[in-house]
Amino acid sequence: MTSRRLPGFALVGAVGFLVDAGILTALMTGYGFGPYAARAISFTAAVTTTWYLNRRWVFDRQAVPLSGREYFSYVTVQVIGALINLLVFVVAIELVTSLRDIPVVPLAIGAGVALLFNFGASSRFVFGGNHRQRTGESPQ
Repeated sequence: MTSRRLPGFALVGAVGFLVDAGILTALMTGYGFGPYAARAISFTAAVTTTWYLNRRWVFDRQAVPLSGREYFSYVTVQVIGALINLLVFVVAIELVTSLRDIPVVPLAIGAGVALLFNFGASSRFVFGGNHRQRTGESPQ
């Protein structure tokens, strides 16, 4: 069942956050990168990590050959999810101005909404579809 995959998807997202934060910090403090260049590299590394872990562990696609199209679709979903996260963050702060003093609340709300979007879109458009037919997996 797809909903049973959500905790694993969230765990992989946490791993991606650690990869993102670790590389961002290392590039900025250890190698003198500016925040935008460092973030471009760290985001790319985090998305690649989560794509691989999600395809192997959460969506069990070891038998399906690696695909550039799948990777591109996953990156597209993640970028849209990041934009949704930012939009929800901004809307929350604009609607409830007191949240400016505790930005972790709108950050968490944005992350939660983006997580649900990313999971749904990844399940349907990245790792779903013809996968069941190729592997003989029953619909869930």
